[in-house]
Amino acid sequence: MSPLPSAPGQTTPTQAHELARTGAAVLLDVREAAEFRAGHAPGALHLPLIGLAAGVELPPEATGRTVLAICRSGNRSQRAAELLAARGVETLNVAGGMGAWQRAGLPVTTPDGGAGHVI
Repeated sequence: MSPLPSAPGQTTPTQAHELARTGAAVLLDVREAAEFRAGHAPGALHLPLIGLAAGVELPPEATGRTVLAICRSGNRSQRAAELLAARGVETLNVAGGMGAWQRAGLPVTTPDGGAGHVI
């Protein structure tokens, strides 16, 4: 019997921002398209949880890298982190999601580079 993958860990928004900023990990926003367009972390890749659950592959930029899963509150991203861990991807859930990210004063942007907001 093969060992089960370990449960994904968690990180704070501030830690996630630093890991993504330095290139040590990549942010993966698993919210729906309208949520992502309204405001996301700069540099975040987008793959809604429903696609991830359906087996859609990670964007090429995330291949072989630690993934920081983020959503609005941390619930969907926890599920995404579990799905990715089951695929053998090193993943951390960003605790509190984009709501906590915004409350921490971290940048939120739109796809065109404008100031974003979390919905």
